[in-house]
Amino acid sequence: MNFSNLKKLSGDASFRFFFRKKNFKKSSVIIYCKKQKKSNLINYDAINKILIKNKLKAPKLINNNYNKNYIEVEDFGDTSVLKLLRKKKINKLIYYKKILLLLKKIQKIKTKKTKTFINTEYKIPNYSKEILNNEANLFLKWYMPEFIKGKKQKIEKKKIYKIFKKLLNSLSCKKKVFVHRDFHVSNIMITKRGLGLIDSQDAVIGNIAYDLASLIDDVRLKTTIELKNKIFDEFIKINRIPYKKFKNDFEILSVLRNFKIIGIFSRLSKRDRKHKYLKLIPHAWNLIENRIKNNIKFQDLKIVLDQNFPKKIRNYEN
Repeated sequence: MNFSNLKKLSGDASFRFFFRKKNFKKSSVIIYCKKQKKSNLINYDAINKILIKNKLKAPKLINNNYNKNYIEVEDFGDTSVLKLLRKKKINKLIYYKKILLLLKKIQKIKTKKTKTFINTEYKIPNYSKEILNNEANLFLKWYMPEFIKGKKQKIEKKKIYKIFKKLLNSLSCKKKVFVHRDFHVSNIMITKRGLGLIDSQDAVIGNIAYDLASLIDDVRLKTTIELKNKIFDEFIKINRIPYKKFKNDFEILSVLRNFKIIGIFSRLSKRDRKHKYLKLIPHAWNLIENRIKNNIKFQDLKIVLDQNFPKKIRNYEN
């Protein structure tokens, strides 16, 4: 395929490239990927098949050219919910209520296996505490060394590692559900047929609070504490979940997820020369601060952060 004749679309943090292919009045999206192409092409389509099977909107596969490093999928257009919510004169809660109903449908998915387009079986992995811990530790590997050096780095890394592990061991919700894993408004598209999901290749079976934490404490969109609380309360109401246990897991997963994000954005800059995500790190710090301040379960974490990452480094917004 001659990609020079196609319109290149804005990319994401993965190794994929996106192009729009137009054929008369119809259009499709070409996803090209040479690096980690199994997860970015095969797994992506497998998860989309599971979503579609469960009557959710995800891009259907049109053509498979895996041997040439690309697939062709349905085009959901350019209008994400993020674009809509960035408009000032809009009642954001109305749209978040619609998203919560979408999330409820996602969390009811029972399908865990499907056939891939290369005729292998794909099984959605479990989101184990080990994986969650490894993700949070991206902060220690890629961000921390920039600010703490030598012997001190080794000592403080051990402290924070133990705190992360303790927090993960404090998770209390036993129910496991389908987790999109990147469930924020940039990945929810407004289509003619309703809300559609993209960027689903990393889906797992895990904690019921994870996707809500991704949605409410979204590093790409600044929202008020008041709106965050309203969205949280609405989720509790429509799902009839025990408040205390869920709140505990929601706060822990939100904090650890934003540490992961800081680590990933630092890695993207240092390893992959993608620097545009660095500007989002101060807000990730802000989201962490909002959850840990005056919260006894994060007391040890707050002490270590205050000692090693003062406000000048964290640069979070007031």
